[in-house]
Amino acid sequence: MNFKNKIDLLDWDETTQSISNKTEHQVIQALTKEFLDVNDFMALISPAATPYIEQMAQRSRALTQQRFGKTIQFYVPLYLTNSCSNHCIYCGFNHQNNIHRIILTDEQILQEVQAIKRMGDFQHILLVTGENPRDAGVDYIENAIRLIKPYFSSISIEVQPLKEEEYKRLAQAGLNAVYCYQETYNKKRYPIYHPKGMKSKFDWRVDTFDRMGRAGLHKLGLGILIGLEDWRTDVTFMARHLRYLQKNYWKTKYSVSFPRIRPHCGAVFQPNVVMSDKELAQLIFAFRIFDPDLEITLSTREDQNFRDHMTTLGITSLSAGSKTDPGGYEVYKHELEQFVINDSRTPDEVVEAVESQGYEVVWKDWDLTLQ
Repeated sequence: MNFKNKIDLLDWDETTQSISNKTEHQVIQALTKEFLDVNDFMALISPAATPYIEQMAQRSRALTQQRFGKTIQFYVPLYLTNSCSNHCIYCGFNHQNNIHRIILTDEQILQEVQAIKRMGDFQHILLVTGENPRDAGVDYIENAIRLIKPYFSSISIEVQPLKEEEYKRLAQAGLNAVYCYQETYNKKRYPIYHPKGMKSKFDWRVDTFDRMGRAGLHKLGLGILIGLEDWRTDVTFMARHLRYLQKNYWKTKYSVSFPRIRPHCGAVFQPNVVMSDKELAQLIFAFRIFDPDLEITLSTREDQNFRDHMTTLGITSLSAGSKTDPGGYEVYKHELEQFVINDSRTPDEVVEAVESQGYEVVWKDWDLTLQ
């Protein structure tokens, strides 16, 4: 049974109510346990845990240093195309937006790579595309991986969900990890945000993680988009999904991320839920305590102050110097961003901030470095 079958047995409203009903006693119990289950996780993200955020931060810091040391991994995203067939109402790449669509050529990809290399000693790169399987499908992605492999020790992708055999093909080409955002696990309301395109197929998207697992990929990254639905309920479903994947694909490493909606071109959608910095910190601490081995990523969607404060408290991975438009490092520089970044510091400036807190930067992929 895949997770898409299991999710039909879970009730969204009951989960929301269960989180609201968590007590202070259950929070204290969760903080004293070595191995937590999803019910413990729900207690730590519940309103009842608010008075215990400082204790959560202390435990999160201790567990992170125990597992990862005083180090932060750096990665950089490279957007290959903003061409997309989906109509996601919260995204600047929405097919209906009247924008200049770009698909980088081989020459342009290499120009971008050289610009990234001038920024810093990045060895971990994340390739990002809109979802255009016809013009930027698996053939295009495989070619891009082979093209840049000589320049990076690890390559990740964030692209449209693929078939199992396509993931295997990309792994053979040099792919190390895949990141995929379910956006929301609320199956009933999912179509509101994804009215057209392949992304409108909820089951196909949520099932992609099983296809990745069967393909034997080194690392899988899960995520939701904060601002669509009740964040506590959404991340609980993600925690359940994570435990399911760990049980079935136990050789695979895992990463989580929970970006908050940022302004974008053609914006008419306003977030249904606004998460405070304090709540995002609570969520980071809860996931670290729930699973000390998780990679937790914080992108340039978050501002400088928040990212600096989280450096020592539970995250393991930061992007730096990011551009969210294809060709943004060198080729075009002023095309459409998928979203407006919130931390525009250079990699050197972020390195300085990390090192000022007694931490060091790891430029390679965490799991490959630690093997």
